[in-house]
Parts: sequence; structure tokens; C-alpha cells
Amino acid sequence: MTDRLAGFFRHYTFSARTFYTGNLCSQETFDKKGGTGHLHLLRKGRLKVKSPEHETVLVEEPALIFYPRPTVHSFLIDDREGVDLVCAFIELGGAAGNPLARALPGFILMPFREFPSLAGTLDLLFAEAFDSHCGRQTAIDCLTEYLLIQVLRHVMDDGSNQIGLLSGLADKRLAKALAAMHESPAHQWSLELLASTAGMSRARFAVHFRETIGMTPGDYLVQWRVGMVQEMLRRGLPINLIAHKVGYGSSSALSRAFRAQTGLSPSDWSKQAAD
Repeated sequence: MTDRLAGFFRHYTFSARTFYTGNLCSQETFDKKGGTGHLHLLRKGRLKVKSPEHETVLVEEPALIFYPRPTVHSFLIDDREGVDLVCAFIELGGAAGNPLARALPGFILMPFREFPSLAGTLDLLFAEAFDSHCGRQTAIDCLTEYLLIQVLRHVMDDGSNQIGLLSGLADKRLAKALAAMHESPAHQWSLELLASTAGMSRARFAVHFRETIGMTPGDYLVQWRVGMVQEMLRRGLPINLIAHKVGYGSSSALSRAFRAQTGLSPSDWSKQAAD
């Protein structure tokens, strides 16, 4: 079976870091200064979720609240007993460059009762979060990462995704070609080879890919490579090594492709990202 997430986890940073567990009794605002997403787990209570980018939502039952990308949002609490929360920073490899992070909805709300498959993970996570065992922080972070993987699986298989990467990952044939590009970006992928990987004819694959994902296979491959370049630039890798890792024969060839996608040279992009 094709592992549709392996390439993302291999090439992009993926982590959860819990920063709050406990009872919250007043309004709280979460900013986007750290450049991370936020995952909140409401164990008990009711609150309003407010954001300039999304409609205000009243959450009246235990639920998962997920902002995959940096987003300013607030919790408004009018319950005298407050709410029990677990809150975590979510790193999806520089969301601006990670195609999966860009493809996810900006706001995800999942009431626990509608997703019984999460129950086992949530029970373990809450047991750690609201106790004081040795190794508690590491345990909570690891369990939150596993929970996030479960959420990503659900979003991919939901069936309600519009044109884009998530629709492609939900398509069994296209998922094979996408996974191959994700796992081996330096390979010299041709349309024929990608079609063969998907088990389709060249013409049918080209049409189906564009109709489902919204771009050609070649354009998607360039976008994937440039996203990887951004991730490696953040890590401080030299441009010649990066070019080799993503399938460009020289740093100048990489720079041309990078500028065409971002409007900046790799060095200018690095300076801007560091500011």
C-alpha cells in the first residue's frame, strides 16, 4: 500500500510541542509570531473560537481545534468553571513551502464523538496531560504528533476535498505517482514514467492529474522541489548540495526554477525568511 505521507515526513520538519495543559477561565489570544500552526484539544467546557480569517464558532462539546498554518485566533470563555485544554504548537516544515500544509483547510474542527478512532490516543494523551508522571512533556508531545497523523489521514480520506493536492492523495492511482515524486524528487521524472507508476496511459494520466490537482505533473514537480529547496535553505544547506538533492544539474538551473516560482533568488529568499 502506498504511504501517502512518508515523503512529507521525510523531507519536511514535522513536530508538535505542547505549551499549555490545564484549565482556562478567561479570554486567550494566540498569535502567529512563532510561525507555527496551533492544535487545541478541548476536554471539557464550552468556548467561542474567534479569528479575523474565519467565522466565529461556538464549541459546546469536547473537540479538536486545528489551525495548520500561523493564524491569529482567540478563545472566548463564559463558563464559570472554565475549560480544560491541551494546546500545542504544530510545525509542518515551514507551512508556506510545504504543499501539504498549504493544501489543508485553514481551520479544522473535529468533535471527538464523531471520530471514535481517536478515542484511544485521546485517552492516553489526556491521562498524561492532566497528571505529573516522569517524562510527561515528551509523552504528550509524541502522542500529539501521533494524533496529528490520524487527523491528516482523515482529512486525506474525507472525500469532500476540492481540486488540489488532497484530492490527488485521495485518488489511489494519482497517489502512487505523487508518492514517487515526494520520495525521490531528484529522479528525472518523465510523463511516461509517472503515468506508468500510476498504472495509467500517458494521455489519461495527464488529463486526470490536471483535472484533480489543478496543475500539470511537471508544474507540480517543480513546486515540490522548490518547497524542498526552501526547507533546506532554512536549515542552512549550501546551494550546490541542495541542487543535487532536488534534481537540478547546477545551482544556476535551480536558481532559475526557484525565481520563476517565488520571484526571488535563493539567497534573497533566505534573507527575507530570516527577517
